[in-house]
Amino acid sequence: MKERLKKRLQLTPVKITFLVILIVLLLFSLDFRFLRFMELKSLDLRIASRGTQLPGSETVIAVIDEKSLSKLGRWPWSRATMAQLVNMLTAAGAKAIGFDVVFSEPDESAHLQTIDNLIHEIKKSGIKDENIIYLLDQKKAVGDADALLAHSMSRAKNITLGYFFHLSRKDVEHLSGKDILEKSKLISNSRYQLINAPRKDAGEDALIHAYAPETNLKILSQTAANSGYFNIIADSDGVMRWLPLVIKCRGDYYVSLAVSLLQQYLGWPPLALSLHEHGVDSVRIGNIKIPTDEAGRLLINYRGPAKTFPHYSIADIIEGKIPSESLRDKIVLVGATAVGIYDLRVTPFGPVYPGVEIHATVIDNILHRDFLIHSGWIKFIDICAIILLGLVAGFIVPRLRAVSGIIATFLLLVAFVVANVFIFAYFNVWLNLIYPVLTMLAVYLGITVFRYISEEREKKKIKDAFQYYLTASVIDEILKDPAKLKLGGDKKELTVLFSDIRDFTTISEKLTPEELVALLNEYLTAMTNIVFRYDGLLDKYMGDAIMAVYGAPLYQPDHAKRACLTALAMMDELRKLQDKWREENRPALDIGIGISTGDMVVGNMGSEMRFDYTVMGDMVNLGSRLEGVNKEYGTNIIISEFTYKAVSDIVICRELDWVQVKGKQKPVKIYELLGEKKDENRWGDLLVAFHTGLSLYREGRWDEAIACFQKVLTAWPEDGPSRVYIERCEKLKTEPFVQPWNGVFTMRAK
Repeated sequence: MKERLKKRLQLTPVKITFLVILIVLLLFSLDFRFLRFMELKSLDLRIASRGTQLPGSETVIAVIDEKSLSKLGRWPWSRATMAQLVNMLTAAGAKAIGFDVVFSEPDESAHLQTIDNLIHEIKKSGIKDENIIYLLDQKKAVGDADALLAHSMSRAKNITLGYFFHLSRKDVEHLSGKDILEKSKLISNSRYQLINAPRKDAGEDALIHAYAPETNLKILSQTAANSGYFNIIADSDGVMRWLPLVIKCRGDYYVSLAVSLLQQYLGWPPLALSLHEHGVDSVRIGNIKIPTDEAGRLLINYRGPAKTFPHYSIADIIEGKIPSESLRDKIVLVGATAVGIYDLRVTPFGPVYPGVEIHATVIDNILHRDFLIHSGWIKFIDICAIILLGLVAGFIVPRLRAVSGIIATFLLLVAFVVANVFIFAYFNVWLNLIYPVLTMLAVYLGITVFRYISEEREKKKIKDAFQYYLTASVIDEILKDPAKLKLGGDKKELTVLFSDIRDFTTISEKLTPEELVALLNEYLTAMTNIVFRYDGLLDKYMGDAIMAVYGAPLYQPDHAKRACLTALAMMDELRKLQDKWREENRPALDIGIGISTGDMVVGNMGSEMRFDYTVMGDMVNLGSRLEGVNKEYGTNIIISEFTYKAVSDIVICRELDWVQVKGKQKPVKIYELLGEKKDENRWGDLLVAFHTGLSLYREGRWDEAIACFQKVLTAWPEDGPSRVYIERCEKLKTEPFVQPWNGVFTMRAK
């Protein structure tokens, strides 16, 4: 049960992929603040990188700029000046005029104050001349700039006044309920005319609520054809990206300046507001449906940087320097661009953008139905993109190497970003960029870290498993590319070496356990070091025997050579140890070595709980038999004919026999390994005599064969194979043998 639970909880690339996708979807649903900030910045970048898009010709801006301030004096100007502006715009044929300024206070002029003071003094002195009072009242009426502006607006009949809402309770603490009610009446013409809602308080939580309006003077408000608020609410980073088309105040729903001005321009189509349970469903002006979010905000599709719309200095308009054609049948927005008036906002195109031009942009967006689309179904596409791109990354990354994974992930990211920017630029669809990119990066990083940890864990397992069986250099090579270590069982051509101590049982009986262990450890340490010197795999110790493999797990094309050189080095080292042991009055061990080359199965053998990395097969068994055959011939190193073919050009060997070892049906030629090619002169005459005797033996010419072997013994009295063949020949001379004679010797023992 624990193992099953552990297996289910164990991380895999697939589980990491789904975990990352779930986390990102959770962050997406919670609208995580930092990621929201990043997405907004990416939107700004897409808008700015798209460049300038020429707006329609319907909207122009009459600006309170530095030039106008220089000629007409500091702001605010006299209402008489604004009346002149209205008269000039009306004369030029402007179709709709909107003010992005509010005239909330009376125009205080020194001239009017003097007349008021004079009337007061006349009445106080008791003078009752009605003619004087009438003349003074007439002068006052002529000098009343507010009335003058109201008169100009009345004649124009196309003025939309701007006002703003107080969105903080603190801002209206000084106002009474009566004051707020009176102000609300002055903006009654900016309410939505048609409201469709399932219930009275539908969408309350989503809508923007205001406490009171800051309106224009009563005389101006009653004269204007229309009105609308010019509140713009910045995002958390201070950038203006949305314009609210609906603000609720004291139970009524109000229209923005841009929409009110556009309503007038289009001939007064009805304004309709549809609400649902969660907020605004739609805003309509006539047959134009304006997409908004649930708070009733329009995502502003900026046309370009400041002055993308035509700017005309008010000073030039009043002086008649602007051609009538530039203003005729236009929507004229009046607002400030001068730095000192502080109506400059932060937008995707920079920190200095006139607020009045934002309203011009919104008018142009609505008039040309050129909206940025970011609706509920777009969010569904965003969710699908997060899931799909996460799954694609999760499918690709685990199947590639580190560098290939980075390249593939980078290309996937670039392809998505390019597609995202293309869709935005050509279809005005705002698809989320940050969350899908985050998903791909998180999947890549998660799987890469997992693979790194897994590979480190695997390398540690490999190192732990092989540190006692392989030399450090071989382990390092395997760790660089663990794929070289194919576990499970592969058929490969390898070379196996077996060595065993002669008469170890007899020797062990003469020693105490401590002495035996010390002697055996010294021997095995020396022999193991030699195996490692030639990058062999120490497969196992079998009591006093050693089994080593060459060619696995690291591929070695010269595996047979390495095994033979190991055997020769073992014998050289053994002779040194024998001299040392004799001096110490300890038994001098002797060994036999068998080497076989051929196809073997290599890999992890055993059960799921416990296994060994080893080799199996007929050639492995042959190597073990050849080690035992040394006892028959009195030799130390015997190799198979398959090994001999691989090393005949680099070592000195003599053919020993053609034998059929126990457990094998086919006979095998065996060779005694004598030394390296550089020592060939040492063995020349001996090999010639022995091979001559061996040929005579196979021809059944016993006496002649015996003579040759005797010659070998004369030069080399301790040559075991020559003694064996002399005994065989003597025996074959007197005992019958199988006919026809083929020279194959059958081994009866292992």
